[in-house]
Amino acid sequence: MKLKWWVITGVMLMVLLLGACGKAAGPDTSASGESEKSSSSAATNTTNDKGEVKVVQTEMGEITIPKSPKRVVGLSVVYPELLYSLGIVPVAVQNYHEDFPKYLQEPFKNTMKMGIAKTPNFEAILEANPDLIIAPAWWSKKDYDQLSSIAPTVLLPEREEWPEELQDIAAVFGKETEAKQVLEDLKQHEKEGADKLHSLIGDETVLYARVMEKEIVLNGPNLSRGAFVHKRLGLKPVSNFPKDETGLSISMEVLPEYDADHLIIQLDDEENPEIQKKYKDMMSTSIWKNLKAVKNNHVYLVGGKEWFNLGMAPMSDNYAIDDLVAAFEEKNK
Repeated sequence: MKLKWWVITGVMLMVLLLGACGKAAGPDTSASGESEKSSSSAATNTTNDKGEVKVVQTEMGEITIPKSPKRVVGLSVVYPELLYSLGIVPVAVQNYHEDFPKYLQEPFKNTMKMGIAKTPNFEAILEANPDLIIAPAWWSKKDYDQLSSIAPTVLLPEREEWPEELQDIAAVFGKETEAKQVLEDLKQHEKEGADKLHSLIGDETVLYARVMEKEIVLNGPNLSRGAFVHKRLGLKPVSNFPKDETGLSISMEVLPEYDADHLIIQLDDEENPEIQKKYKDMMSTSIWKNLKAVKNNHVYLVGGKEWFNLGMAPMSDNYAIDDLVAAFEEKNK
């Protein structure tokens, strides 16, 4: 009789649990139904057992996410900046360098670093206990099922320029006004920086070189980094830089062909001993010593990891403006 009683009790509990699950799933279904009646880009708010939710349009179609997510994971090396510029501190992000850039170290002191690889670090993401994951579709689409089993996952489209990425993210969080302000503030900062730099060196030429472990890369006006320096801040490139090239990977022997009045040097990672040695070896050569910018003390060593996202995110761009203006002011008083 005891056995029979426990069997009956177990069946009754199963029925109650199934009924509760059915009720909890109801609002999500309702939210999706309402969104189908509206435009595909509109967000529809509703409530379920986890609080208020909304339906958003993503690369995988419409999905239901928390209206005010508290624990966000960003799966792109530029998403940390884009999120923080909108006032969102993620709980976990991908990172290229071991440490965050200076302007993110304090606000991200409790943010988990997950590194970067061909596939997401699912174990770390699970440990972060997110209520929302945002990721670029071009990198994360293959892993969507696994990611979405951890938390609602928004895949965003590949964009030509970061302001479009910022606006995509802002739309997910309902922060379109904040995104607009970020862009307006940066534009004003760029204008002030460009005016200051022009007052210091006028139309003298500038070359921007990035020192990597294995190569030296010259950033031309058609590359995001070079465009920041030459187009957005108005620093004049050397006249013989190939018009159709975005950047040039060169050997030290070729550098004198692009002999500018001013030389901006960025170490790809200023803490990397191989890169430090490469730059030291460069400076010891007669080729380097005979460059116009070197002879006139017009070489500007700028941030490494702080410039990593230059031309790809607003906080890095803002940092670089101040960095450049300070460097040029110091040597062109």
